[in-house]
Amino acid sequence: MVTRVLTGDVLRARAARIRLVLTDCDGVLTDAGVYYSARGEELKRFSMRDGMGIERLRTVAGIPVGILTKERSGIVAARARALHVHELHGGVVDKLRRAEGIARSHGLTLDRIAFIGDDVNDLALLRAAGLSACPADAEPVITGAVHHVCGRAGGHGAFREFAELILDAQAVPGIVPHAEPTEVPCEDPIAASRSSPRSASITMARSISPSS
Repeated sequence: MVTRVLTGDVLRARAARIRLVLTDCDGVLTDAGVYYSARGEELKRFSMRDGMGIERLRTVAGIPVGILTKERSGIVAARARALHVHELHGGVVDKLRRAEGIARSHGLTLDRIAFIGDDVNDLALLRAAGLSACPADAEPVITGAVHHVCGRAGGHGAFREFAELILDAQAVPGIVPHAEPTEVPCEDPIAASRSSPRSASITMARSISPSS
């Protein structure tokens, strides 16, 4: 099977040019499942890590994110508001045409836009975007049509992986691991109390305070 998957410097060069990221919703930001009741759609599951990916693109790199979905969902709209997604387009049948309009509104061409999708209705835009990706569990026809196949599944960090690929290519600082607390030796509080009751109280407070 012919594949468009890129690696190394070629992939990074494409990612470095991206100024707008678009994403499908179901199967990318969710695991493609939905809970229904007699009233209709009730619940979708989203990854908090993907949400952080959207936030990092926006706040750290100044790259806006838009959601393109065939569905019209109040749940998706609520999630988009919570993440301060730049634009949400629901009820989209032709994602390529909609993306072309979005690109024009931002003064961009499609080669400066990244898109991540998972199913056949994403195919045309995936082929046209400057950088394209799909979750690990995307449909087989999609995995052969994108520049990057994520190691993570939809709704389980695939978007976050794609976001970090772009951020890394644009030399945006990575996440700094939380530093381990430094142990500061202190004198025996009982011995200290013999010389100064006040110093004993301060030392004791330090010794029992929870680590950050």
